[in-house]
Amino acid sequence: MGTVTLGVSIAVPEPYGRQLQELRAGFGDAAAHGIPTHVTLVPPTEVETGRLPAIRAHLAEVARAFPAFPMRLEGTGTFRPLSPVVFVRLAEGAPGCTRLQAEVRDPEGPLARELAFPYHPHVTVAHGISEEAMDRAFTELADYAAGWLCKGFALYEQGSDGVWRKLREYPFGTGAAGVPAQPAPSADAAVPRP
Repeated sequence: MGTVTLGVSIAVPEPYGRQLQELRAGFGDAAAHGIPTHVTLVPPTEVETGRLPAIRAHLAEVARAFPAFPMRLEGTGTFRPLSPVVFVRLAEGAPGCTRLQAEVRDPEGPLARELAFPYHPHVTVAHGISEEAMDRAFTELADYAAGWLCKGFALYEQGSDGVWRKLREYPFGTGAAGVPAQPAPSADAAVPRP
């Protein structure tokens, strides 16, 4: 039985997701086009492929009972010097994200895991790049703002090429078992090149 690397996150909707992804690439973050813009609920986690049905059922159960909530991005923050990350802050929606990730990572559930750092919902816009480039990201996005109603989350898998691809969407309150993600037209189309 093989393993897969999964993540669970809230996608930042368009046009904001693409805007922030392009800005991230412009700051020199080579991983930008392989990572959809998101708020993490479960960080990269390696699991046996045989656990996927239980994981999907668990995510559907969490989504079924969870209400939509407003989210608003505003301004920047950083985890430096602890971690080389600059992010856009959640000015609204952090309590909803915190509660949701706790339910998704239920200690009795199939995605139970410890975190390396305390949970802090955010949208990464620069990671592991030069200090100068991270300073630029921090300054240039200081006035960034966007808002939307969060209506669900998604399950992603990281491919051997390092690209994260959406497997299934989980809309809140529907009772659905998850909506399969639309496949990307091709590997090249899924990873735009700068």
